[in-house]
Amino acid sequence: MLASVLNNESAIQVNIQIVRIFTKMREMLASQKEALNRLEKIEHKMAEHDNQVLVIFEYLKKLEQAKQQELEQKKQKRVGYKRKDEQ
Repeated sequence: MLASVLNNESAIQVNIQIVRIFTKMREMLASQKEALNRLEKIEHKMAEHDNQVLVIFEYLKKLEQAKQQELEQKKQKRVGYKRKDEQ
């Protein structure tokens, strides 16, 4: 480092500042990793929720189709003889 080459006070101070800057950079990177980990967890939760919402919509579509089939069956004319109480 600079302090080992130059043996004066300003070289020592510059060397100390460089070490301080690198430690701050390491701390910032560590905090960013934590934030990235949190974002990944949130992303996984959102993906799970998306899948659950898709399943809900599929069930709703099936329910709607079942209702439509039931209505179509009720609207169909019955084939065969009619009883007196069905007129």
